[in-house]
Amino acid sequence: MTTSSSPPEENITEEKNIFVIGLDESNDEVLRRIPGADRYRFHALLTPEELQHGEIPIVELVEKAESQLDSFDGSIDAIVSYWDFPSSTMVAMLCEKYGLPGVSLEAVLKCEHKYWSRLEQSKVIDEVPAFGIVDLDEDEPRPPEGVDYPMWLKPVKSFSSELAFHVADEDEFDKAVAEIRAGVDRVGKPFERVLGTVDLPAEVAGVGGAACLAEGELNGVQAATEGYVYKGQVTVYGVLDSINYPDTTSFQRHQYPSQLPEDAVERMKEISVRVMEQVGFDNATFSIEFFCHPESGQACLLEINPRHSQSHAELFEYVDGVANHQIMVQLGLGQDPRTRRNRGDYRIAGKWYYRRFRDGLVTRVPTRGEIADLEAEIPGVKIEPVAEKGIRLSDLPGQDSYSYELAHIFVAAQTEREMESKYRRCVEALRFDFEEG
Repeated sequence: MTTSSSPPEENITEEKNIFVIGLDESNDEVLRRIPGADRYRFHALLTPEELQHGEIPIVELVEKAESQLDSFDGSIDAIVSYWDFPSSTMVAMLCEKYGLPGVSLEAVLKCEHKYWSRLEQSKVIDEVPAFGIVDLDEDEPRPPEGVDYPMWLKPVKSFSSELAFHVADEDEFDKAVAEIRAGVDRVGKPFERVLGTVDLPAEVAGVGGAACLAEGELNGVQAATEGYVYKGQVTVYGVLDSINYPDTTSFQRHQYPSQLPEDAVERMKEISVRVMEQVGFDNATFSIEFFCHPESGQACLLEINPRHSQSHAELFEYVDGVANHQIMVQLGLGQDPRTRRNRGDYRIAGKWYYRRFRDGLVTRVPTRGEIADLEAEIPGVKIEPVAEKGIRLSDLPGQDSYSYELAHIFVAAQTEREMESKYRRCVEALRFDFEEG
């Protein structure tokens, strides 16, 4: 949105300074390919390591970001991010401080706090599981009333399925509670600091940010919507499938566009609009995860993320011709994201998670040359190693509770079968070695 009195042609070429919290090399490459990138200067604001690894000193992180912004010799035109907490909340706080377009902190927290989010969702939709708080301060915590086995236990704030456990009986419940108790404070305590800056409803204030949520098991196939809100208008611009490894709860791939029946897709869109309006979300991107039953079209909401998914950026680029990061940037600049989407080179694309389901010391990873040769050999493939030589898989940050990521493999194709074939060729060619034990 232009507020200057300069001639229009001068405004078009005016360079914009966009600060990206947690900017990393991979996403920097994506951002530099979006339309208009020649007019943008992207600046890294804190590193992913500062934001995601180890303890999260939220106060110090905000102060460091403010110091960098205050010392910048130029205009600050947008502050954006595609990361989970603390980045998602920092974007809201910093945009408010520097008078930039952005979502309110309260709306972000209504999405981030899993219990508060369920309370808000329940006001406008029925498609939520039974849920309640597990009191971790009790000597022998028990499931909340109305939530039966099998269930999921998870902190009210976590990311990448960290400390999320599927429990089928009392023994598994007790083991999961013990692990959550031991690890919940890493994210929960800094999250509590942020919660303390807004007025909370009594039921949320009494729970805090380092609590444990129990939810009834959802079943079906997983999917997700991506969208944005601009000046109160909710738009869903994409629906994706999330497919697990057989007989596990670990993602094998996300694929775009969704292959589900149209009535299921439309139901997810309707629910997305309703809940985002309820939480007062505005001027930002979001993604919402669902469980669906393709036969009936029924969809049940799993969780709301107050950001778009960086995992999906290349998928939109392959299929639509433009990464979803473009919408984030336009909203950050206060612009209406409604633009004509170009046609990409492929009809379907997936982000595959090449995993190992047992621990081990990594003794070999594919070389850069091997990866480059494979990407050149198979069109529509991009490979990003996650595991590094010399590291124990259990020391990798941000893993789910049951597996370890070796590499992310982006694959684009004209059909789902062709995409699956390309992925298998990649896995067969990528050599990782391990020392067991």
